[in-house]
Amino acid sequence: MIVTRLDGAQLLERAEELADLLVDTVAGGASVGFLAPMDRTAALGWWRERADAVAAGRCLVWAACDGHRTLGTVGLALPDKPNSRHRAELVKLMVHRDARGRGLGRRLLDTAEGAAAEAGITLLHLDTETDSPAERLYASAGWTRAGAIPDYAADPGGVLRSTTLYYKRLGATAPTC
Repeated sequence: MIVTRLDGAQLLERAEELADLLVDTVAGGASVGFLAPMDRTAALGWWRERADAVAAGRCLVWAACDGHRTLGTVGLALPDKPNSRHRAELVKLMVHRDARGRGLGRRLLDTAEGAAAEAGITLLHLDTETDSPAERLYASAGWTRAGAIPDYAADPGGVLRSTTLYYKRLGATAPTC
């Protein structure tokens, strides 16, 4: 399994595979912002819309491939305000149902965390569905639970669910004034 950071052109080249991954993720019940059934055309459009942000460096995306298929992805959304350049949001950590249980989610998470630290980011944050399998991954990787918001987002079936917020400090903390 090779994990590669994609530029805007590579994201567009892999948009079909990434769309398949998104459709599978939603079909598997993961709450990643979409309702089931996920239309493949909509999934393809969503990924293509990310290409400009990736090309501009506002979003970093990694894809995990086994040679012939994209089986996972993770992203970092970088803020554009001067007072928040020390942090990033971990977004769209997805692993195809065929590849789960083999440590790919942890590998993608480690990749994003390492790249963030190398870029001087000292704080990561994310949100995930409360009581989802993803919560176990984040807790085991040293993320800190900040709290939960009830009825924050609908799961793929349309049912409102609580969302838990997490953060993780990376490296040395920046001094405060």
